[in-house]
Amino acid sequence: MALAAERRWRDVTLADIADRAGLSLAQLHQAYHSKAAILGAFVDRVDAAMLAGTAADAKDEPVRDRLLDALLRRIEYLAAHKRAIASIACDAGSGPGTALCMGARLVRSMAWTLESAGVGPRGPMGRLRVKALAAIYVSGLWIWLRDDDPELNRTMAHLDRRLVQAERLAQLCGRFAHTGAHVD
Repeated sequence: MALAAERRWRDVTLADIADRAGLSLAQLHQAYHSKAAILGAFVDRVDAAMLAGTAADAKDEPVRDRLLDALLRRIEYLAAHKRAIASIACDAGSGPGTALCMGARLVRSMAWTLESAGVGPRGPMGRLRVKALAAIYVSGLWIWLRDDDPELNRTMAHLDRRLVQAERLAQLCGRFAHTGAHVD
């Protein structure tokens, strides 16, 4: 993350990472086969931090509030690495392996985020929820990268608006499902 904060992610090599970590390339290869794998391990730490902060007594809160809290816990963990996240985000499309790996990791992370909020990510509707939450989270990250407010008011407001929209859409879809109506 320090290297990504110092320069563009696409300019960081595996040799640079090994050198900074005090490892040989062979040692780095044993632990991680690619830069995408290194990012994947970082995302796993973000997931763990988000899950560790899940309050057991939050089950009485509305789902939207639980999801907003979970997304904000993710962003709080990322705060120490904001410059690195900006570098990685700007270069995410520079390699198909990284983009594909991060897309799969994002889906898995959002499934865990839904689980932490007590919302099922399984089945066709669950997969739709995961993808919708991923879109909300990514759009929120772009706002966060430009949000200099320590309270993150712009980021929180954006995430909350998007969650309200998703909630309304889910309610609308539920009404169509119950009436047998089809949307073409």
